[in-house]
Amino acid sequence: MARVAALASAAPVLELSHIRLFRGKTTIIHDLSWCIDRGEHWAVLGPNGSGKTSLLSIVSGTLWPSEGRVRLLGETFGNTDLRELRKRIGWVSAALRDRVPSHATALETVLTGVDASVGMRNKRTRDEVARAEFMLHVVGCADRARHEFGTLSQGEQQKVLIGRALMADPDLLVLDEICAGLDLAARERFLALLDELAGQSDGPTLVLVTHHVEEIMPSFTHALVLRDGAVVAQGPRSQVLTDAILSEALGLPLRLEQSGNRYWPRVR
Repeated sequence: MARVAALASAAPVLELSHIRLFRGKTTIIHDLSWCIDRGEHWAVLGPNGSGKTSLLSIVSGTLWPSEGRVRLLGETFGNTDLRELRKRIGWVSAALRDRVPSHATALETVLTGVDASVGMRNKRTRDEVARAEFMLHVVGCADRARHEFGTLSQGEQQKVLIGRALMADPDLLVLDEICAGLDLAARERFLALLDELAGQSDGPTLVLVTHHVEEIMPSFTHALVLRDGAVVAQGPRSQVLTDAILSEALGLPLRLEQSGNRYWPRVR
């Protein structure tokens, strides 16, 4: 129901207006404005220390900026219950993977997405169990439902966490460096799943945070590039993912090659 109401609205998924974030005398984010419209999927790139994690925390409703205006899923920070708003946002990260009890089954892990917990707290209904089983099917892990999370490969664990995030039918799905630690084959299988999710007309808006431009699949329409807490460039990915922009952001002379509608960096 949340997505039906959200899609009926003309409001963008996200509007950040002149965001600044300070910690003591240090500026973490400098005057950042960013808009995500419905139907767009964004990749966020930048080196370590560029402000990606802090920006994600604001986007997910877990951190208030020091200055500026945040409007998320049609709701304005300061005029809405963030606890309720956060239920409409899915979050997947390598750090979350480390918090999941290793003895929990894949099915139990997906079921925790009902209330965004990290461990079974309440008895689940038949409908919830059926939905969790369906989500495991969606992410290609139906045959792992009764396997303990700790026995799954890293790629399978990440897929299970995607299923967990989808349990609440989120309007926005934030993916924070989720390919970290995956080998090449596992990464490619996982990225194919993301590409499939992004291609679904009724699926959530995706925001992928990555260090690696080659992880940006064809269905991602836009890119935001950060350096030192400031925007280097943002917009349609064909305009943003260029030699000059990536070289400036990463401080390294790069040449981007395109193959299969994906970008592959080479050091010049």
